Amino acid sequence: MPPAERTKAALREIAAFPDEAIDVAEAALLLASFDHPAADLQIYRDHLQSLAKAVAAAADTSGLDADAAPEDMADILRRVLVDDFRYLGDEETYTDLDNANLMRVIERRKGLPVSLGILYLFAARAQGWSAAGLNFPGHFLIRLESRDGQRVIIDPFHGGRSLEIQGLRELLKVVRGAGEELDSRHYQTVTNREVLVRLQNNVKTRRLEQNEVAGALEALGAMQALDPANASFWREAGVMHMRLGHLKHAVESFEAFISRTPEGPDRRKISDVVKELRERLH
Repeated sequence: MPPAERTKAALREIAAFPDEAIDVAEAALLLASFDHPAADLQIYRDHLQSLAKAVAAAADTSGLDADAAPEDMADILRRVLVDDFRYLGDEETYTDLDNANLMRVIERRKGLPVSLGILYLFAARAQGWSAAGLNFPGHFLIRLESRDGQRVIIDPFHGGRSLEIQGLRELLKVVRGAGEELDSRHYQTVTNREVLVRLQNNVKTRRLEQNEVAGALEALGAMQALDPANASFWREAGVMHMRLGHLKHAVESFEAFISRTPEGPDRRKISDVVKELRERLH
């Protein structure tokens, strides 16, 4: 089986797991290997284990145990990932596709908030710490929580800094505009699948910006594998297939969208598109 097909099969297998059983770092490496199918993933897996061991050693030296305060967890992660391993956000070439590819992030020691966040999630969870991504718009954040319910929010892109309410307000206005206000939605945690979809959405968006529709469609295919029930992915795939002149595949994607969408204007509109495409095919 070709490397790309093996990768797709492995991704489908991971996607079938219960969400809590998904290893986000391993899945992110598989996503990264779509662009580098001949790469030896073990090199990057070994690096992840080095990160986890370094965090464990730092925690042990500092006397942290399973009941550690989240501020102490954040400090250990910051010292290891930023001070020792030199991971930082890529502010100079933010839109570089390498920033959304975990293999290249590991090699370059810089990336997007979500790709760096995956490293933080992996390193924290390897210690048995409670760590989750947040549904913060435009900028991925991590929440650490102690056993007694204390919480701290950290920003993987900006050196693992901790953010209080005022810092979150300021960040929201930077990424969404001065009129945006912080509310409870921005503190909601996201699932492992949602983290991976968010990572892959960056790849899709960058490829569309570069008019690489086929590459964007491949990225979207991984998103569909991770969350096949998401109707919007199938509609978007139909549009991309139309742009590429793949009318049969466009029909198949739009029909998948229809089957996942309740009755309403959007479904009727796409049904009309399917009828038109079928007439063109015949």
